[in-house]
Amino acid sequence: MNTYSFETGTEAFERDVLQASQKVPVLVDFWAPWCAPCRALKPVLEKLAAEYQGRFLLAKVNSDEHPQLAAQFGVRGIPNVKAFVDGKLADEFTGALPERGVRDFIDRLIPTPGEKLRRTARALLTQGDFDEAERHLRSALELEPANHAIRLDLVELLLAKNSHAEADAIFAPIPERERDERADRLYSVLELWKKGQKLPTVAELEAKLAAAPEDLAARLALGERLMADGRFEPALAALLEVVRKDRGALRTSARKLMVEVFKLAEDQAELVSSYRKLLAGALY
Repeated sequence: MNTYSFETGTEAFERDVLQASQKVPVLVDFWAPWCAPCRALKPVLEKLAAEYQGRFLLAKVNSDEHPQLAAQFGVRGIPNVKAFVDGKLADEFTGALPERGVRDFIDRLIPTPGEKLRRTARALLTQGDFDEAERHLRSALELEPANHAIRLDLVELLLAKNSHAEADAIFAPIPERERDERADRLYSVLELWKKGQKLPTVAELEAKLAAAPEDLAARLALGERLMADGRFEPALAALLEVVRKDRGALRTSARKLMVEVFKLAEDQAELVSSYRKLLAGALY
């Protein structure tokens, strides 16, 4: 037993594991006194907890005494070691691994210097300190330029500041084959912004429509321009009108743009749901 390893149970699990894992990874060792592999693994875990000096914590749960906790986290065989990071299950293994295997498992969990800066930045963002968060993300990216998660965090922050050109430059080094769903979404935002730079301004298009309200090509361009500016609700309204009034190529283009807005505005569930229904009604 040492400062960094301790027994826990049902009542203290929230504090000892979920809350504590917001700061450092917490390994939970589900064991039982009758389990021989558990007795083999326990000293390895405790030795590494002492050696790593608080870079991770070891919480031990007697599954016989806390069967509901074991059931809650899907323990089917012991020893079962579950790793929690940021309050969530991050990884696990079952059985008595050799020390090298346990050490490798732990090393994958411990945040790198860049990842530590990224986590601090995310905490700063929740507090509304955007400038300091940006500073931390830039420092993190200097340390780990190949860390796409850091890069995407910085891109999102820059987009929120309407610094699209710099966000595009920061995004550029990510290879297409390495983009995940989040990267694809941000790529779409940036491509839309670049396309929007070639369109007339909203004021110019609104003036054109004031003079010719039935100019559906201008209304389509207005919808696309509003999309590029991140003004999704008026963009959808403009595009929906094109869908309703045209039966040719403009209608097809407006429909496709509306579907693209639905992807970009996925965090605005009510808006998306409302316009999906309106689009369906206009089409069918």
